[in-house]
Amino acid sequence: MLKQFLNLKLSQKLSPQQIQLMKLIQLPTQAFEQRLKEELVENPALENGKDEEELYEKDEFDNNDEYDDFEGSENIDTEINIDEYLSNDETPDYKLQSNNYSDDDEERETPFAESISFHQDLINQLNTFILTEEQRYIAEFLVGSIDDDGYLRRNIQDIVDDMAFTQGIYTDEKTVEKILHIVHELEPSGVGARDLQECLLLQLKHKTPTEYVELALDIIANQFDAFTKKHYEKLLQKYEITQDRLKKAIEEIEKLNPKPGGAFDSSSRVVEQIVPDFAIRIVDGELELTLNGRNAPTLHVSKDYQDMLQTYKVSRDKSQGQKDAVQFIKQKLDSAKWFIDAIRQRQETLFVTMNAIMHFQQEYFLDGEETKLKPMILKDIADMIGLDISTVSRVANSKYVDTPYGTKLIKEFFSEAMKNDQGEDVSTLEIKKILKTVIEEEDKRKPLPDDQLAEILKEKGYPIARRTIAKYRELLDIPVARMRKKI
Repeated sequence: MLKQFLNLKLSQKLSPQQIQLMKLIQLPTQAFEQRLKEELVENPALENGKDEEELYEKDEFDNNDEYDDFEGSENIDTEINIDEYLSNDETPDYKLQSNNYSDDDEERETPFAESISFHQDLINQLNTFILTEEQRYIAEFLVGSIDDDGYLRRNIQDIVDDMAFTQGIYTDEKTVEKILHIVHELEPSGVGARDLQECLLLQLKHKTPTEYVELALDIIANQFDAFTKKHYEKLLQKYEITQDRLKKAIEEIEKLNPKPGGAFDSSSRVVEQIVPDFAIRIVDGELELTLNGRNAPTLHVSKDYQDMLQTYKVSRDKSQGQKDAVQFIKQKLDSAKWFIDAIRQRQETLFVTMNAIMHFQQEYFLDGEETKLKPMILKDIADMIGLDISTVSRVANSKYVDTPYGTKLIKEFFSEAMKNDQGEDVSTLEIKKILKTVIEEEDKRKPLPDDQLAEILKEKGYPIARRTIAKYRELLDIPVARMRKKI
């Protein structure tokens, strides 16, 4: 049986403008500049300039509805106060300037150097070898199968089958192995290796033969498992050598590159430049926060659009074409005004949020000692400034601040709290810093296991479980004790 009844409920929906504002807040400086350029292209009513800016003067509403009377239509919502979109040229320039925009904030483009790819460089090197047409095809196919780290991670038989099916080249494993030896002669040395052991061997064979290089070759070729597990005592007994000789052989191995292709890639890759969104300076013992001027563009509504509105306003005979034009102009002006307002809200949100973080972590920003970072979560800052936690998260996740101690990612200042032996809340960042220091100062011949690290931190006033030590060690990208061992 169907029943009809009323049900009251509260629901919150974000308007398209609010969603766009949240997206603007999330953008770092460089992405924001790109978004700004896109908006300037899409909206002809919006212009960028340093000498003028759109004013928001709310004049008395003009109830002139002449342009609403479109033939064959109902009362379409096109009412606009034209005066609201027209600038007052008598406004002094100083009121239009942003107080955190510096003349030094020039937009500078980084020149990019054109470079060839890793695989193209290998193919170019093949031109120095005398090869038959078939051998060249096989060599180029092998080079194309090498990954970005410089490894050939495919089975030779699979490569033989693949060439037959896709290239129509019929060969055998012995021939491919022979051509692979030629690929192994290419630079950087170690390229084309099928595993780490072969990669290290190829690099050692390219080095000038010495007593220690020969020993390193023997270790990698015949005692690779013992070497990777750092069973140094076993190696000393096997080769009947002194610790000094083994240490020098290991130093030769440590000089090698486990990812030969990565070395080429990193040298040719364009380095991404980090543009700080904020800057913190210490002036007369006080912290001073500034927002990057590139986040504060001066925008204004196009004078041409204002002139068109002015012409329509004073015109007595308003044609259908003029009414359509006013409808279009209204949409573009509304969009331009909203975008200008959204940018101002973005500036205010960024500044207020970072200012709260700066004052919360004032002790750290004054002397740069990481152990003085206080426990701080998103809710702490959200409560201070009266904004939603998600808004604070958008500011913190992708923004950088230039401090006297380097450029920092803002989200790195956030951490949970733990109790020390005095019952005081301390930041997990402080504990990680102390843990890292303890490991750096340990005797590398006898690295400290996690349970001993837990005991040391407990003596320092931080009662932490062994499993928590293991968690923090992994977050710091520090290996287990056995892998930290040196001779």
